[in-house]
Amino acid sequence: MTTFPNWDAAKDHLCAVDPVLAPWIRRDPGACLTPRAQPFRTLVRSVVSQQLSIKAAQTIWDRFEALCGEISPEALLAQSVESIRATGLSGRKASYVQGIAQEPWRLEMQRYTTLTDEAAIQLLTEYRGVGVWTAQMFLMFTLCRGDVLPLGDVGLRRAVERHYAKGERLSDTEIETIAQPWQPWRTVATWYLWRSLDPLPVTY
Repeated sequence: MTTFPNWDAAKDHLCAVDPVLAPWIRRDPGACLTPRAQPFRTLVRSVVSQQLSIKAAQTIWDRFEALCGEISPEALLAQSVESIRATGLSGRKASYVQGIAQEPWRLEMQRYTTLTDEAAIQLLTEYRGVGVWTAQMFLMFTLCRGDVLPLGDVGLRRAVERHYAKGERLSDTEIETIAQPWQPWRTVATWYLWRSLDPLPVTY
């Protein structure tokens, strides 16, 4: 999949239901989430990016990609944990990405085509080190699921609190209530809220 399905329809819906979000969408009408048809790469990058800012994650990823040459199971398994840690990953994350490389068959796309979002997340989190947030990034950037709301994402929470609550902390329930009109396009809303904090398009 090279384009996110129904992106323009999603933008129209969000602009119609949310006057706070609409200006961010209209600011850059040609921008869109670019999916990758590289499920292994996407999941590994999501693990690398766990609990890091966009900038820090990009710096480590650049080193990691330079080390491996290509992001494939074979390339990762050819590296030692020590060499992977030298790129900036923790020992635990180095172990996680090599664990994914040992079982790449779990990421065969046909396994996911008929699954609900919840079932796909359950399957992905069978990998050690892959939690709900990491699985949600996979749903957004590889499976192109349109209605993912990653409540564990720091960037999403910061953006919602800034634009809808004058910077005050919000609970999961409060964010879900704000996001309710975005359905069934919460993935698209999340992507634009990320860009409201950092114009660099988020990708995995």
